[in-house]
Amino acid sequence: MADDRKVPSTAGANAVDAFVKQVGNLPANRVPGSRGRLLFAMDATASREPTWDHACTIQGEMFVAADALGGLDVRLGFYRGFDEFKVSKWTSDGRELARLMSAVRCLAGRTQIAKTLRYAGEQRRESRIDAVVFVGDCCEEDVDAVGHEAAQLGLLGLPVFVFQEGDDRAASRLFPQIAKLTRGAYCRFDRSSPDQLKRLLGAVAAYAAGGRSALLKYGKDQGGAAALLTNQMK
Repeated sequence: MADDRKVPSTAGANAVDAFVKQVGNLPANRVPGSRGRLLFAMDATASREPTWDHACTIQGEMFVAADALGGLDVRLGFYRGFDEFKVSKWTSDGRELARLMSAVRCLAGRTQIAKTLRYAGEQRRESRIDAVVFVGDCCEEDVDAVGHEAAQLGLLGLPVFVFQEGDDRAASRLFPQIAKLTRGAYCRFDRSSPDQLKRLLGAVAAYAAGGRSALLKYGKDQGGAAALLTNQMK
C-alpha cells in the first residue's frame, strides 16, 4: 500500500482532503436529482462499541448532504457475535437510522467482511444500491476470500468507501485493497476527531446522490480542508 493512503490520526484535515480527492476522481454513478441508495455497513463486534455510539450521533450528515440532490435511502448492515449478520429496512430519515443503530449492542465475535461484501453484490445485482460505506477496525478472515468478494463488486461497478478506525496491521493492508478493487476510496479516522467522520460520510452521500459534481459542491459549501482540496480538482 502506498504511504499516502495511510493517514495518521493527527492529520485529520489531510485525511478528509485525501479521501475527497479519491472520491472526486470517480465517475458519476447517478443522474443528479435522483435518489441514491447506500448500504451503511459496520463492524459491531466488541472492539467497535465506542465508535458505534459515536457514529449514531453523526450519521445524519449523510442525509443532509444528499437532501438537495434528490435524497438518500440508507440500509444499515452489521455483523457481530457468532456468525450474526443483519440488515435493517430502508430509511430516508437520519433520526430513524440513529434509532436503528442505537438499538444495536456490540457483541464479541469474529469479523464477517466477506459476507458483508457478498450481500452487497446481491443487492447490486438487483439494482438496489449505488454505493457501500464500510466502517471497521480489523480483519480476522482469509484475506484472499475478502479480496475475491471485493473484486466481484468491482465488476458490478459498486464502489466501497472504507473507513478504518485505528491502525491494525492486517486492516491497514486489506482495507485499501477493498477500496481499490471496487474503485472506491479508503481513509483512516480517529474517534477523537468527531468532525472528521461526519465530513467523510457527507462526502460519500453527496457522491452517491449526485456524482462527482455534487461532491465538488459539498466540499465548497463545507469549506475548510475539503474546500482546499476540491478547489484543486476543478
